Amino acid sequence: MTEINVKEAERAMELFRQAGALLKGHFLLTSGRHSDTYLEKSLVLQYPRFVDELSAMLAEKFAADKIEVVVGPAVGAIVLAHGVARVLGTRAIFTEREGGRCVLRRGFSLAPGERTLVVEDVVTTGGSVREVIDLVRATGADLVGVGCLLDRSGGRTDLGVRTAFLAQIEAPSWLPADCPLCAAGVPLTSRGSRHI
Repeated sequence: MTEINVKEAERAMELFRQAGALLKGHFLLTSGRHSDTYLEKSLVLQYPRFVDELSAMLAEKFAADKIEVVVGPAVGAIVLAHGVARVLGTRAIFTEREGGRCVLRRGFSLAPGERTLVVEDVVTTGGSVREVIDLVRATGADLVGVGCLLDRSGGRTDLGVRTAFLAQIEAPSWLPADCPLCAAGVPLTSRGSRHI
């Protein structure tokens, strides 16, 4: 895990606030857990100038690594993967779900030994990005690392590879059976792409 640059972290969170993307309520996360905090990254990524700035900060962390391709999971990280790839001067591809599995489609492929960076927008448990990591490894590509905008686990998520986050926040999450918001009868909102 790389250290968080305080100025970058402050700026990343400021962009989320400016876009109205830091939400409070009762949310169903992609992981299946519940939380009172949701980071609606699509609200940030709708602004090309924000994408450019965040992509440049993330790309800088891997600028010396001779990245050949950037991979992001659909839907959330497609724009981010493209932005980071543009800064690094590489191609960008994305994974999709097919039959509940993470796959490369649309003619996308990774070659054995191809230096690959995985990017993700927000990580809670790391489940989605781990699927992409496993896919990259299965192709024989050389996984250099993972770049991510935000770690909402407060630093507890370990992806088992070199990982660079722009910012970390401590956002509580609970298994549905342990959720105090459910116990209080607060209506649950589903916002993640797997829940639409």
